[in-house]
Amino acid sequence: MVIRMRAITRLIALLHKSEITRSFPGKGGLRMTLPQVIEKGRIISPATTPQALAWDRRNKTLWMSSRDLRRIYLIDPENGTVLQQQEAPGIPWAAVLLNGELRFTIGEGPDDDRYIYRYSAEDGFSKMFACPEFTGSYLSFDGNHLYMSQWYEKRVLKFDDEGSVIREINVGAEICGHTFVNGSLYVLRGQEKPSEDWRIARLNPQEETPAVEDIAVVPFASRSLAFDGQRFWSNHRAKATIISFTLPK
Repeated sequence: MVIRMRAITRLIALLHKSEITRSFPGKGGLRMTLPQVIEKGRIISPATTPQALAWDRRNKTLWMSSRDLRRIYLIDPENGTVLQQQEAPGIPWAAVLLNGELRFTIGEGPDDDRYIYRYSAEDGFSKMFACPEFTGSYLSFDGNHLYMSQWYEKRVLKFDDEGSVIREINVGAEICGHTFVNGSLYVLRGQEKPSEDWRIARLNPQEETPAVEDIAVVPFASRSLAFDGQRFWSNHRAKATIISFTLPK
């Protein structure tokens, strides 16, 4: 009986540990165990299927979109109160703020062809250029250039001012969000099927061939990534929830 109880206790401990860490392939084929991100808060999305997410540093607000409703929203990050909303010209898949304006990846038509749009409260939406092969999703901005990821190609593309691709960064996994922090590119990468396995990774875009370093497990089916200066933000689309978190030390 004592041996059986010890075995049960050990099994419970192992199961508990598996809730806060997860093992992934590392260098040389070795397995590496990652901690989870540290959740700091969550707000209920004001609309179903929250998809795009972008931080407005000047006004300390969040821009988000609803995939199914095809609308964008400016919200208070403390409680999710809607401050402004607007119908989008298609499915708003991703967003980023740059130089006082928003950029959106918008899906149009029966084939969900992807285009980059400019948006401002004064002028509304205006189409800029088509995404390569009409595919693309999440956006980030390094202070000078727009970046866009392609989910199944497992890469991030860098654009010039005319919308031409001037660089390609291989991330090695499916991508569900990315954002710049202090010159580094943080990427949500992993695999959607069968069980939504995601982790947040970091790379230095100044390197000719950036090494991608996994930092922590993201324990929910995340969509989009933004940073407010202290916390990361991502959507748990399936639960209509917006979650903020920090990285483990």
